[in-house]
Amino acid sequence: MCAGLPVQAAPHKADPVKLFDTDNDGTLDLQEAKKAAAAAFAKLDVDHEGTLDARELRGRLGGKDLKAGDPDHDGTLTLDEYLAVVTERFNAANTDNDGTLDAKELATPAGRKLLQLLR
Repeated sequence: MCAGLPVQAAPHKADPVKLFDTDNDGTLDLQEAKKAAAAAFAKLDVDHEGTLDARELRGRLGGKDLKAGDPDHDGTLTLDEYLAVVTERFNAANTDNDGTLDAKELATPAGRKLLQLLR
């Protein structure tokens, strides 16, 4: 049975939709993306201060993106600020404007940028 584990893990890496698609409809909606992002935020917030700094973001956002997502200019992102960046990236990846992202949209540069914030 152990030999089957890598085979089961491979589809998750190949199809990120399956990682975050809680209603199993084959797409991600904004609420599913935000739920995944909130879980990622909690995992990244190692000091439990309720904010993420550049170190905690671990390359998920570059300096320019961090600055753009930080409206109070304190050098950190709160959960609300992080989710606002997630929303922007979701909308950028949602090229057909149907309110959901499929595997094709997640494979685009905009989709990959969104996935960086969900993992």
